[in-house]
Amino acid sequence: MAKRKIDLDDVRSDSTEAAVDSETPRNRAISLDEPEKRKFLHPRSRSNSQPPEPLPASTADSPSLESYAKFMKSHTCYTIIPKSSKLVVFDTNLHVKKAFMALIQNSMRAAPVWDSRTQQFVGMLTVTDFINILRYYYRSPLVHMDELEEHRIETWRDLKAAEPRPYLISIDPMESLHKAVRKLIQNQVHRLPVVDKETGNALYILTHKRLLHFLHENFRGENQPEIVDQSIGHLRVGTFSNIAFVLETTLLISALNVFVERRVSALPIVDSTGKVVDIYAKFDVMNLAAEKTYNNLDISVKRALEHRGQWYKGVCTCLATETLRTV
Repeated sequence: MAKRKIDLDDVRSDSTEAAVDSETPRNRAISLDEPEKRKFLHPRSRSNSQPPEPLPASTADSPSLESYAKFMKSHTCYTIIPKSSKLVVFDTNLHVKKAFMALIQNSMRAAPVWDSRTQQFVGMLTVTDFINILRYYYRSPLVHMDELEEHRIETWRDLKAAEPRPYLISIDPMESLHKAVRKLIQNQVHRLPVVDKETGNALYILTHKRLLHFLHENFRGENQPEIVDQSIGHLRVGTFSNIAFVLETTLLISALNVFVERRVSALPIVDSTGKVVDIYAKFDVMNLAAEKTYNNLDISVKRALEHRGQWYKGVCTCLATETLRTV
């Protein structure tokens, strides 16, 4: 089978963040020339990204971390695949709107894209794509976004083709979890497709969340390293400076700009005193498609959250003094 390719623009992450309020420029790309559109679709080319903070020297050099490495090396990616799971695959001829509706109905954030003409996977469609589509086509509440109703996935891929697509970053199911973790870190991606080399079939999408869940459920007892009893503040697990946030009055289009330009997956919502009162995550944007309310992005973030489902149970928080084990 031919070597598959994937566009990593929608799956990369970065710790660089910044604050935003309701006066944040909208940076819409409708009136931009072609070079500027490339920057709009690929904001990473003009970002001032910073490398993540290293672990404290005493922790980074700790022999106890070797137990994690040994555990990961002793388990394959096949081991982590649930006995019962689903994988949605989209054809490039599918309408964009239908694809995003399918993601919502299956509670998924991404799906591989298959080109029936070339008989190979050509990328991933993610929540970030939906956000970029809204930013690209949105003009005002008075102008209907017909493109979202009419365009197919291949049309959107053509618009994103201003920059070369990197090769497909995937992993064979019989490779170790240690190798999978290294690929996720080295390539700064959130999702790693598990693809069978022999058949070329996509079996699963490996994520940080799934890895942490597997580690939590299967790596317990005396073998756990000492760092699990150290505070997350000491270990620097998380972002402790330049935290991106929005106000309840921040316009939705401004929040979408921050998601893409600062490459964050969620934005704390604070009140006038700076207290966190809620959170607006990327997946919450999908509610705009479910409720068909994406034609007006000039509403406040607080109003946008009125369309959130009943499953939401509030903001989960932790303290910098709490241990890694507790978190």
